[in-house]
Amino acid sequence: MINFDIIKKFTGDGAVSEILTRALKTPYLNTGIDEIGIRDGVELLESNNLNLLGAAADELRKHNVGDLVTFVVDRNINYTNVCSSKCKFCAFYREAGDSDAYVLSIGEILTKVDEAVRLGATQILLQGGLNPSLTIDYYEEMLRQVKKNFNVQMHAFSPPEIVHISKLYGAGIEETILRLREAGLDSIPGGGAEILDDRVRSSISPNKIGWEKWKEVMLAAHSMGIPTTATMVFGHAETLKERIKHIIRIRDMQKKYNGFTAFIPSSFQSENTKLKGDSTGIDYLKMVAVSRILLNGYIKNIQASWVTQGIKVAQVALNTGANDLGGTMIEENVVRAAGVPFHSKGIDEFVHIAKKLGRQVAKRDTLYNIIERY
Repeated sequence: MINFDIIKKFTGDGAVSEILTRALKTPYLNTGIDEIGIRDGVELLESNNLNLLGAAADELRKHNVGDLVTFVVDRNINYTNVCSSKCKFCAFYREAGDSDAYVLSIGEILTKVDEAVRLGATQILLQGGLNPSLTIDYYEEMLRQVKKNFNVQMHAFSPPEIVHISKLYGAGIEETILRLREAGLDSIPGGGAEILDDRVRSSISPNKIGWEKWKEVMLAAHSMGIPTTATMVFGHAETLKERIKHIIRIRDMQKKYNGFTAFIPSSFQSENTKLKGDSTGIDYLKMVAVSRILLNGYIKNIQASWVTQGIKVAQVALNTGANDLGGTMIEENVVRAAGVPFHSKGIDEFVHIAKKLGRQVAKRDTLYNIIERY
């Protein structure tokens, strides 16, 4: 049961308290008429009362998923850094003729998967640039060979990649996803969402798919029983209203098939890119809290982004609405290219920060089935 008295611990922020009280009551109403809307969400983001936002979000986290902190052991393999999209926020992509441009061979990918599996990985996050020189055979053979040799979840190809591959196939979105699933695709990561608003997208990534095409890919996957995650990268060219609109659009998509397993907000990392970012740790924690409040029950799992925020801020996020630490990330290249120091996390570190909060912790698989408790 939700502890409604949590709101009474704070004073002096009447409008925000009213919105949060309504959010806390929503799970019991069985109706969408009192859902937190765009104006309410902006009001929450404009509030400086992080304690209040965090307390309400934490109460909803307890109600939706309980106290267990989860994580997955995984590796993020970027099969190519050649990309025709050339997004302004990306420091990872290269032109085909650049000296450090690359495409991993199937053998190199298998070696990386083998290393990850030997370290206990159950998930391979496989993403890459929109490389016009790759063939259809490359994608299908990649999946087939991994599934033939390893028992791992292939969490692969964000919506922009799916659309890119569909053009190579000369096929529609559903047919493309079906063929990839037959080759070994298990689930789809939520990358390429950035902000689901075409004003923002035309500014920061004019060569990438619009938000409705991202939606089309996700709903097509969900309709076929393929689970996906949803992401948001904030702190660049968007307004607060556009941040909230993004979350509400994710919420509306979830109502159709319930196919999103988690929501993953992360702040933009600007070094080596063409954009500026000025988000702080406070901004990030507010976004985590507001994400929990707006997605209230629709998406149970909110991931704390230790890769962009560091493990200490991620630990605080576990008390402001997040319940999951994402992956141990045996490998990560995209955020590192934007100047963020990266070191893979061990299970012991995740267990330590969770238990310091008095919380139990467990290793999970991609679909949030518990594998082992600590």
